[in-house]
Amino acid sequence: MTTATSQQRSALVVEDEVMIRMMVVDMLEQLGYRIAAEAGDIDDAVRLAKCTDFDFAILDVNVNGRLISPVAEAIEGLNRPFVFATGYGVQGLPEKFRDRPLLQKPFQMETLSRVIQGALGATAA
Repeated sequence: MTTATSQQRSALVVEDEVMIRMMVVDMLEQLGYRIAAEAGDIDDAVRLAKCTDFDFAILDVNVNGRLISPVAEAIEGLNRPFVFATGYGVQGLPEKFRDRPLLQKPFQMETLSRVIQGALGATAA
């Protein structure tokens, strides 16, 4: 299911639930994306955001009881797109980032693909 848009693109995945992270990574790989890095906590995610080369990020909103804001701010500072993944809906997003793309958990691969393509397209525009 690799698309022309996905080829050569890489992702940073931040998710504290190991099984969910594995599922998201698997979906991304099936879509043809490369995984640049994975993190299961905020501190690692901030560090990876600053030192890893990636094209976009998938961010869980609540990581081990901490809000994802520091990671989102680091990625925003790099001018890279990111997508939130949450079961809480738009109200669960940090207020500053409520205009960002949202994946409502649980989600299907087609939805993941569409949201990523939209986020990457918005950055290119």
